[in-house]
Amino acid sequence: MKFLKYLLAALLLLTILFFAKGLITPSISYENEVTVNKPAQEAWNVMSDEENLPKWIKGFKSTTLVSGTANTVGAVSNIVIEEGGKEMIMQETINKVKPNELLDMTFSMDFMDMDYLITFTEKDGKTTIKSTSTTKGNGLFAKSIVSFLTSTMKTQEDVNLAKLKQLIDENTKSYNTISESN
Repeated sequence: MKFLKYLLAALLLLTILFFAKGLITPSISYENEVTVNKPAQEAWNVMSDEENLPKWIKGFKSTTLVSGTANTVGAVSNIVIEEGGKEMIMQETINKVKPNELLDMTFSMDFMDMDYLITFTEKDGKTTIKSTSTTKGNGLFAKSIVSFLTSTMKTQEDVNLAKLKQLIDENTKSYNTISESN
């Protein structure tokens, strides 16, 4: 009987600590960076090419425009990602776009929201691509789960950007269109 009391006390303490972590750390932020051996315009075009998205974003299945004009401020799309055999739908909203320089988006789903900024800085024909992510759980349980995922999410973004770097560095496709600024 004494063992059961200690076990219940330990479980209660762990539960309190779990939810306390979500209250103390309701969101996580992390940055990732790669440098490619291509100019910013080419890096941007390769990244933006819808055919390339499944090649560098883990689990990417499809994107469907919901409202607005694709790739412009205010555009809303549903992004389908497959993870562990299950499909998840995230709603992507473009907040700011400056072709060849930056793309600022918000991703929303039931469990969490993510603010995502990707920037392109060119110097001497090379481009540094930097992503900044801030993720917040929706609800106390989700905040608590998210508070433990910083390393996992940062590692996944490192993998995605490494794939993007390889895709850009190995690119041979000619992109003749010049994007317009918004």
